[in-house]
Amino acid sequence: MVPSDYSSFFDAASQAAGALIGLLFVVIALKPGKILGPHAEASARGLATSSFTGLVNAFFVSMLALIPGHNLGLGAAIMAVLSLYHTLRLHLGHPGTRRYFIFGLSLLAYGTELGLAVAFLLHPHDADLVSDLTFVLIGCFSVALGRAWQLMESTADETQHDPATGPPGG
Repeated sequence: MVPSDYSSFFDAASQAAGALIGLLFVVIALKPGKILGPHAEASARGLATSSFTGLVNAFFVSMLALIPGHNLGLGAAIMAVLSLYHTLRLHLGHPGTRRYFIFGLSLLAYGTELGLAVAFLLHPHDADLVSDLTFVLIGCFSVALGRAWQLMESTADETQHDPATGPPGG
């Protein structure tokens, strides 16, 4: 159970994650063929997927934390396992997109989240676990925003060098 002191944090986190997911969709909609299309580069697809994974994780964990009387452990464990799975699959499936620092941060964030989720299941009234989870979610946001920024940079670089679109600003 999450103490009421944290409800404003989880409320803000769920709203921020939802808004950022929407902005990620806008970026993808502006360059669908370059990010998710059949001819998209693996690096752009990986950046979008990684960013989406982190934001969805933060969104659902924050939403689950807002449910009164709910043990956050099971939902957080499921989200952590799904996020770890997608992160490992993405990293191992695209050898050309190895960004070890962000990959390591992702594993650390989702692994810590999984450990905290198990602790929540065993000690559902431990407020220190909730405090630790807030910092893990901030880490998830950091990784997701870093990946989203890399995605925007990569698609902007491609646009500037694309002869079909002409010079920038023209």
